[in-house]
Amino acid sequence: MIYFQIFSKKAISVTLLALYIFSINVNAEEITAVAPQAPTWELKTQSGDVISSAQLDGKATILHFWATWCPYCKVLQPKLVELEKKYQHQGVKLVAISFNEDDGALPQDELAARGYSFPTAVNGDEVAMLYGVKGTPTTYFINKNKQVIFKYTSSDISDPRLELAVKEIVK
Repeated sequence: MIYFQIFSKKAISVTLLALYIFSINVNAEEITAVAPQAPTWELKTQSGDVISSAQLDGKATILHFWATWCPYCKVLQPKLVELEKKYQHQGVKLVAISFNEDDGALPQDELAARGYSFPTAVNGDEVAMLYGVKGTPTTYFINKNKQVIFKYTSSDISDPRLELAVKEIVK
């Protein structure tokens, strides 16, 4: 009987400790639900100009990772340009980072041939790794506080989440 009482007190103590630890973990998950900060970066454009995340501070940014050889990027880019134009009065800026390119690729020339003038950084492989980019296209929607609000890895231009993401980053 005494053994049962001692065991019972230990069981209650262990149970209470487990509940306490579980409650801490639950709260920790709530705290980490905050949008992650966008990593900082600095690269050069094809012409040698410096382009960096610091230049985008305080701006709602569509950050588009792409490659000249990517057919899905070619499909998505007109929609991204359309969204930038539609929300430019609210400060939306479209910037691209070219990575995983073939030797001799000229990303800015490729964009110009497509009729686009948004800036693109080149040799962005390290920045792509920093952002956890696995393939092309990958597009991040970053608010004025440098928080990543949405990551898009498709080329479906009819997806309503694209415009919803832009509306969210301009708030």
